[in-house]
Amino acid sequence: MIGLGIEGGVATATLSRPPVNAIDENWVSRLDRIVEECEANPAVSVLLIRSDQKAFSAGADLALMRSRFDSDEGRRKMIAFVREMQRAYARIEASRLVSVAAIGGAAMGGGLELALACDLRIASETAKLGLPEARLGLLPGAGGTQRLTRLCGEVVAKRLILGAEVVDGNEAAKLGFVHWVVPSSGLASRTEELVKNLSALPSASLAACKACIHAAREPGDRGYELELSATLGLLADEETQARVRAFLEKGR
Repeated sequence: MIGLGIEGGVATATLSRPPVNAIDENWVSRLDRIVEECEANPAVSVLLIRSDQKAFSAGADLALMRSRFDSDEGRRKMIAFVREMQRAYARIEASRLVSVAAIGGAAMGGGLELALACDLRIASETAKLGLPEARLGLLPGAGGTQRLTRLCGEVVAKRLILGAEVVDGNEAAKLGFVHWVVPSSGLASRTEELVKNLSALPSASLAACKACIHAAREPGDRGYELELSATLGLLADEETQARVRAFLEKGR
């Protein structure tokens, strides 16, 4: 369903629920356990989420939804399921790990919402990305309305969500919710290069940088104080001290 491999500082979660990585409770639970395991491993600083299917993820399991929307009890169960999606995705977003979504195929609905919860997104030119729930009379309820608006602003969010628009990797990059777009044939190699470079950076620094960036979303000046307190902690870090000494020695 979702495989996990760890090599050096990189944990790779491979989405593998044929045929389109449709999301159900077991899938969400497995994803959450993977994040928990990776967070508990001090050697891991980067979480790569990719797919071995044609699609990255086509979103929530519509057959599951259909089995539940005819009764109050079923609808309550569906809301509980979507709440679990929200929680699992929020955990990825808040994690100390730097998360990377590699999108080679369709990332729709809950699949794109998962990618939006990641710190970085790389997509192939031919990938298809969208939050088309409005076509079914629904809405992207696993964080899609919130994260896309924060990332790209209200104009882009309304275009994609209200218009139920699906775009390719190039357009997604132009709109600002994909960081890199590459030919399909180069996705694996460029992703490998990206996560290798990230994992070579000090994990404490990455976690502190991520926390400070997130603080910028909040009203007020807490982020500035967080920069200072995080810097104080990093100055005492052995790896930071060793890297600064090495850099200064190299400059002599």
